[in-house]
Amino acid sequence: MSHDNNMEDGRKPDQSETKWQKILYKDQFVPDNYVDESFLDEVRKNVYTRTYDYWTVVWESGVITQQLSSVCLFVVCFIYMSESVLSPDVVLLTSFLLTLGGYIVNVVFCSHVDESRSKRKVLDDVKTAMMFSGCSVLLSPVLVTLTETISTDTIYAMTTVMIIANLLFHDYGANAAMVSGAISLNAGIFASVCLASRLHTALHALATVTVALQVFGLWPDLRRNLKATSRSTHPIMTVVLGLLAIGTLLSISVVAAILFTACHIFVTFVCPAWLMSLQPYKNNIHGPWDEAVIEE
Repeated sequence: MSHDNNMEDGRKPDQSETKWQKILYKDQFVPDNYVDESFLDEVRKNVYTRTYDYWTVVWESGVITQQLSSVCLFVVCFIYMSESVLSPDVVLLTSFLLTLGGYIVNVVFCSHVDESRSKRKVLDDVKTAMMFSGCSVLLSPVLVTLTETISTDTIYAMTTVMIIANLLFHDYGANAAMVSGAISLNAGIFASVCLASRLHTALHALATVTVALQVFGLWPDLRRNLKATSRSTHPIMTVVLGLLAIGTLLSISVVAAILFTACHIFVTFVCPAWLMSLQPYKNNIHGPWDEAVIEE
C-alpha cells in the first residue's frame, strides 16, 4: 500500500525499502551509474600476475644476449674486411659451410618444431637459396657505388640506427605490439647495405650482404628451433656467442670488449634482479567493471 501511495503522490519509493540489483532492464529509480556499498566486494588484485623465478629469468635473458652477440660478430666481420684482415673469399666459404651445417641441423633435429619446414621440400629451399644468391651477386657491384655521394659519418650513423632498430623489433619470444620480425630483418639488411657501400670491391659487398642474411635472417630461426628442441642448447649458445663476441672485440678495442662484457652482465644478471625487486609493486585490480567474458 505504501508503494502505491507513493506512486499516486508522484513520489519515488524510498531506496532503502528495496535492495538495489545490478540490472539495467528494471527501473530502480536510481542513475544508471549507481552502485551500492557491495560493489567493491568483488575486487580482486593481481589475478593474472606471473610470479618469476630469478634463475628462470636469467636463463630466458639469453635470447637477448645471443642477438647482441650475433650483431657484434657481424660488425666485427665488417671491420676485419674493411681493414683487409679477413678476405671476402674466406668469409663466403665460411658462410656457405655454416649455412649448410645449420640447414642440416634444422632438417634433422628441428623439423617437428618448424611448421614452415614441414611444408617445404629440399628442392624448394635450394631454389630459394639460389634466388637470393643470384640477386646478391647481381646487386653487389651496385652496392659498392650506391652511396658514394654520402659521407662516411652519415653512413655509420644510419647503420647504428638500423642496428638499434633490429635489436628493438627483434622477436625475443615476447607477445608485444612492437615485435616485428619483418622490420627487424629489413633494418639489419639495410645496415649491411650501408656498410657494404664502404668496402673495397663487389666481392666484399657480396660477403657483407651474405653474412647479414645469415645473422639477421637464418640464424635467429635456427636458435629458436634449437631452443624449442633441446633446452640445454640455449645456455651453451649464449656462452659460446658471448665468448666469441668478447674475444673478437678484444682484437679490435679493449674498451669495446669491456663495455660489451658489462652490457652482457647487466642484461643477464642485473636486469632479472631488477625485475624481481619490482614484483611486489604490482597492483593490478579486477572487478565487476571489467569486460564480460563468456566462460565455456
